[in-house]
This record gives sequence, structure tokens and C-alpha cells, in this order.
Amino acid sequence: MTYFLQGELSPQERDAATARFRVIPVPLERTVSYGAGTKGGPEAILEASVELERLWEGGEPCAQGIASEEPVDCNGPLPEVMERIATRTEAAVTAGAIPVTLGGEHALSYGAVRGVARALGRPVGIVQIDAHADLRKSYQGERHSHASVMQLLAEEDGIRIAQFGVRAMSQEEVDRRAACDVFAVDARELVTKGLNAVDLPADFPDDIYVSFDVDGLDPAILPDTGTPVPGGLGYYQALDLVAHALAGRRLVGCDVVELAPTPTSTVSDFTTAQITYALMAMAMARAT
Repeated sequence: MTYFLQGELSPQERDAATARFRVIPVPLERTVSYGAGTKGGPEAILEASVELERLWEGGEPCAQGIASEEPVDCNGPLPEVMERIATRTEAAVTAGAIPVTLGGEHALSYGAVRGVARALGRPVGIVQIDAHADLRKSYQGERHSHASVMQLLAEEDGIRIAQFGVRAMSQEEVDRRAACDVFAVDARELVTKGLNAVDLPADFPDDIYVSFDVDGLDPAILPDTGTPVPGGLGYYQALDLVAHALAGRRLVGCDVVELAPTPTSTVSDFTTAQITYALMAMAMARAT
């Protein structure tokens, strides 16, 4: 298996016992509803990361250590898969590391977030970059769908959510946003007004889990995703929104999901790998 930043990390920087970050590949593809290929996302991100530079905006987050784990087994009933994911992220947080989960479809966030919350034992807030709200009760008969993941976390676990970049929703999701008190600034407002910073509500949790669905970016920037939607966020805009949301708060875990790599281009793969590394840098900039 390729590991994150292979060729750049020293043995000490790869040591899971001391690494600040644990990269957890989750090649999950069970409920995709349009384009396929997300099961290849984690390996494509890892392979593209080999070409990254250690330096990101003046810092080297990899110097704090990045351990890459074996992929999570995604066979069997989805509730069992979610528990396997949760066990991995819980173990990472318990060991003092930040889990960085690579997808795979967005459904995996259910397990990843629950594991982090279990380990911390205190409220966690989700900052979500996405073209979709993912607030359906179920989709195509599946509760653990990529289109239902935020509904499960909001309604079943009572987790606060802040959404940025959404531009495709059903009426059911509009209604559930209001019922679950989801904070949201959608793509039209962010893009047309050129907004790179939005303040979270004052009562939003201090511990932040970032769920970055790459379809939140405009398809002109990142075309290789299962459900591309026009009118998306810019690359720096999306990263700036996350960085601003983390100001004064702590990043306790993250996932980067919905890359569907193609054999004809590596642009989306490399962009996704760079986003992953940028999130690590943000975590270090705000570590307490």
C-alpha cells in the first residue's frame, strides 16, 4: 500500500506511536447514485500525495508525523462497516492523533464522526463543504446512504452542522435543515459575493470535524467526482472558509470524500491530496 507523502517522510515521521495524524483509507462505494468510482478514491489520493511538497504555506505539518493505516474492510452490512470506521477513528483520537479519513463515498462520515465523538466524550460540530446537504431520511431505501449521512448525525446523534457550498437540495432537506438548526451558507451566496470567511454561530462547538466532499468545488476545478454540480466553490475559497471556521476552535478529525478517479487525468487526484494536506496544516496552526 502506498502511504501518504511516501518518499518524503522519515521512519520517525511515519511512526504510528507518535504521529499527529493517522490517515485511514475507506474504499467505500455502496450507495452511489450517479457516477461510480469512489472506491478508488483513497488509493488515488495516496498515490497523488507522493508528488506533494512537504511545505504548505510556510509550515510542514508532516514534521508532526503522518501514519498511514491499512484500508478499512468495507464488506458486509453497512452498519458493521460504520462501526469498523468508528473503531479506527476512536482509536486515533484516544491515542492523541487526528484521524484523516480518505473516501470513498460520503456515507463513511457517519462512522468516522461517531468514533471521534465517542473518544472525546464532548460535543463535536461538523463543518461540511459539499454540493449537497445530505439530509434525506434515506435514499433509494438505504438509511446509511451518502445522501443521508448528515441527517443521521443531526437527528440521531444531535450533532451541530455548518454547511458551505450546497447548491442541490430536495424540499425534504430544506425542511430538515430548519428542524435540525443546521447553519448554512450556500454556493450562490458564497460565489456571487466572493465570500471567503463566514463566522460560525457563537454557540457552535469548539471541537470541529471537517467533512470535505470534493464536489463542493466547482467541476471546472475538480471534475472527477460522482455528482458534479455547476456553480461550485473555488479552491482557495473553500480552504479559506474552513480555515476561518477553525479560528479559535480545534480540528479533531476530518474526512475527504467522493473523489472518483479516472484513468485519463490526475488533476482531481492531486487537488484532493493537496486539500488533505492543507487540512492537516490547518489543524497544526490551531492546535491547543
